[in-house]
Formats: sequence, structure tokens, C-alpha cells
Amino acid sequence: MPKMQRLTYFCRQTALFSHCSLIIFIGLWQLLLSPHPQLSALIITALWVIPLLFPLLGMLAAKPYTHAWANFILLFYVLHAVTLITLNDGEQGLAIIELIIVSVCFISNILFARLRAKELGIKLKRLSLVEREERTRYND
Repeated sequence: MPKMQRLTYFCRQTALFSHCSLIIFIGLWQLLLSPHPQLSALIITALWVIPLLFPLLGMLAAKPYTHAWANFILLFYVLHAVTLITLNDGEQGLAIIELIIVSVCFISNILFARLRAKELGIKLKRLSLVEREERTRYND
């Protein structure tokens, strides 16, 4: 396996640091900083943190594909932060911090996945080629 370039390594470290920071921040937010008044803080924290744990093993193994699909999970946190920034006066500061962390994680995941895939020679086929192959495979 080819050695990582300096920029690729930096993007990976940034992605890991921001992802772990998001896990810690969300946990602190839901448990200590602003727990839900009517629901169990532990259950709410688990519901917010568990999805962030799914891609963690692949990210630790430096798999570019895992970094790429982890962004789909991060979109829920972007939506959460933007919703709270626009609607909730009490937690706007926490939501802004969440949005900053998620944005750093999102961008560094994209950059790492792209740079590392180039280093490894991983290429995705163009959609038109995939569609053409599927048509020939299933129409015969």
C-alpha cells in the first residue's frame, strides 16, 4: 500500500480529530450542557452518538470509502445545527459550535477520500458506463 502524502495525512488527522470532537461535543451537550427536560438524557445521548460510531472503525483504518459515506451521516448533524440556529434561541451557541465541527469533519472527509483514492488508484466508473453495463447485462 502506498504511503500517504503529507496533505492526505493532514486531512485524515483533521477528519479523525473533528469526528471524535463531534462525538464528545454531542455527548456533553446532551448529557450536561443542555439535557432534555422530559426525556432520559442517557437515551437521548445514545441516540445522537451511536450513528457517529458506525464509520469510526473504517475511519481509523484509513479507508477512503468509509470517509466518503460517513458524510451521509454527518448531514443529519448539519440539519440539526442549522435548524437550531434558525429556530431555537437558547441553544444557538451550541448549534453554531456543532455546525463548525461538522463542517470541518465534512470537508476533511471529502478531501481525504479524494486524495487517498488517487494515491491508491481507486476510480469510480462514470454513471453512464455503469448504466450501459447494466442495460447490456439485464437486457440479454
